[in-house]
Formats: sequence, C-alpha cells, structure tokens
Amino acid sequence: MPKIKKTSYDYASGKRRTAVARVRLFNGKGENLVNGKAFGEYFPGEALRVLWSKPFELTQTSDKFYVTVKVVGGGKNGQLGAVVHAVAKALANKDPEKYRKALKKAGLLKRDSRIRQRRMVGTGGKARRQKQSPKR
Repeated sequence: MPKIKKTSYDYASGKRRTAVARVRLFNGKGENLVNGKAFGEYFPGEALRVLWSKPFELTQTSDKFYVTVKVVGGGKNGQLGAVVHAVAKALANKDPEKYRKALKKAGLLKRDSRIRQRRMVGTGGKARRQKQSPKR
C-alpha cells in the first residue's frame, strides 16, 4: 500500500445567509481551491477577489498560507461571505495573539446574521408587502 502523506491544517467553518463554507488552512505556498476549482475560476471578477483577500491582507499572510474550501448553499455572494468568515476564523485559530485582534477589529470574525425574512400570512405573497387597499 502506498504511504499517505499527512499534512497538518487548521479547520474552520463559516456561514452567510444559507451558505456554509468549510475551510482547511495549510502552511506554505499552494493553490487556493474552492470546490476543487481555482479561486478565480469559481469567483470571477476583481471585486470578489478584493473581498476574498481581505483576511490575508489584514494579517499580512497572503504568501504564508493557502486554503482548500468546500462551500454549499446560497448564491455566489453568500458563498463568498461564508468563505471569508471561515478563512478569518481559521487564521484566528492558527495564532490568536497575532491575528485575532486585527480580524476582530475589521469585523471578519462576526457572523452576519441577516437572513431572508419568512413569508407572512395575509400580506399578499411577500414578507413586508401590504395588501392593496380598496379603492372605493
């Protein structure tokens, strides 16, 4: 049997709306993968790349670590928010004295609890919509 190479990593999970991301943070240089694809392929665009790199820029660790991510649920923006939350938590777990303060100050360790409001009875189909008033 071939020997399996064991690599150590830090694990964290993050959430945003209905998306859940599970992140493995590895030491060294490597390719950042999201659901088996390169990050730029899964989240195309400059604006998404800027948001993605925020935890690494705050802690000045963009060349020290790489991540593999499994993310499910929600849309692309919700998934990216979940990934950023999970990466920030993994960095904070890695070295709390070094990274936690900067990440907490930027608000990256806090779960964004805003979720879709449920549909209300008697509102005409939407959560906050009012029924049309009679004209006469």
